[in-house]
Amino acid sequence: MKTELDLTVQQATTNRNCPYEACIRQWVELVLQQQPVPADITVRLVDEAECAELNQQYRKRTGPTNVLSFAYTAGENLCGDIVICAAVVEREAAEQHKDLQSHWAHMVIHGTLHLMGYDHTENNEAEEMEALECTLMHSLGYADPYREETNA
Repeated sequence: MKTELDLTVQQATTNRNCPYEACIRQWVELVLQQQPVPADITVRLVDEAECAELNQQYRKRTGPTNVLSFAYTAGENLCGDIVICAAVVEREAAEQHKDLQSHWAHMVIHGTLHLMGYDHTENNEAEEMEALECTLMHSLGYADPYREETNA
């Protein structure tokens, strides 16, 4: 079942290794198939300074992180913002020997699942969320995102 998706992608970084909007849309739509409801989602690709500011303001954590999700209530629609730090994603992919496109897909999937209410603060929640992430990543032909690749 196809979900009605109003997707906005904002490029607020000078990093040129970000995925195309069509890829981001494909990844978000894949996640939304799990719980088909109309969705209004903004994916904002940012630099480290903006991400660090948001991370401090909303999570009280210092420095940038890879992905932040902000869910909003709007009737039965799924609404929210996903903020992804391009430099952190690129650095993590290199450090973990992961394909950059695969890591981008994982960050978008992870952020979208958070908008849908998935979390990983408790072990049982983390196991459920990670299993779903792995299933979705495998459906795209990507490896387990939680296993560090051995080949660079």
